[in-house]
Amino acid sequence: MKKTFSLSLVIILGLVYSLSLIGCSGAEQAFDINSDKLKIVTTIFPYYDMSRSICDNRAELKVLLSAGNEPHSYDPSPADIVAIENCDVFIYNGGESDEWVENILSSLQNSNIKIVRMMDYVNLRNEQETDHSEGDEIDEHIWTSPINMVNMSRVVKDIFLQIDENNSDFYSDNQLKYENSLKNLDSKFRSIVEKSAKNTIVFGDRFPFLYFVNEYDLDYECAFPGCSSETEPSIATVKRLIDYVRDENINSVLYLEFSNGKVAKLIAEDSKAKIAQFYSCHNITREQFINGETYISLMEHNAEILEEALG
Repeated sequence: MKKTFSLSLVIILGLVYSLSLIGCSGAEQAFDINSDKLKIVTTIFPYYDMSRSICDNRAELKVLLSAGNEPHSYDPSPADIVAIENCDVFIYNGGESDEWVENILSSLQNSNIKIVRMMDYVNLRNEQETDHSEGDEIDEHIWTSPINMVNMSRVVKDIFLQIDENNSDFYSDNQLKYENSLKNLDSKFRSIVEKSAKNTIVFGDRFPFLYFVNEYDLDYECAFPGCSSETEPSIATVKRLIDYVRDENINSVLYLEFSNGKVAKLIAEDSKAKIAQFYSCHNITREQFINGETYISLMEHNAEILEEALG
């Protein structure tokens, strides 16, 4: 979804906001200006969680898409612009959803910021590669593959080492632990798929899992391709999925976080299938954030759901 706004107005508001923080007691700043810690800004949760795992308490972190917000309706605030201007490392995904980033980056006064565009470090997939989409857009949801996350965590670690050599061993050790957790997760998914009687997952929802299913050689059926902006599937699509679930004895119809799951319920109600939430990890709820949920813990949940869905 393309973002359009007056960049000059946002920048002016951002400067006003940053000045207002100085005069307002109790107002929160994005970063402690007196701290020598590495200052990192990420656009979305997966990269925030990755950076947090590698840096732990040796860095200050801010994620722009705050917990509880729907990922595809984000617009940068003046405070977000200020945070980017004041950080050491800015990590974003890239792609159409991040078109606003390019405009912001071209206006930055701080030329010392290390900018990491994650889509530059993985093999990208086109939605047209599948039978489920008529479009030719690149799928942006690269983090849904744990192996992509392994590769991206190495890139991020190397950036941290360039800036903060004093903590190089700390970052390297933490990245290795994180990588091992991702590899364990990857092994679990592969084992589930190898042992399963079925090889197709059914989503009564949007489908941001192209990298996930390609990683584990899974087939899929879905109500909407990619992250379609459509809200209701066609009658023909619903009928096709209902018939498929019933004829193939599908155990579970899946739906996304931040979704009401009503399409999945409609597809499942004419069969013995259950409905289950499957996390894209694009963002988490406020409660999940407070409870310390991580990319790894959400994907562990997905492994349990996948095992049941594939029978």
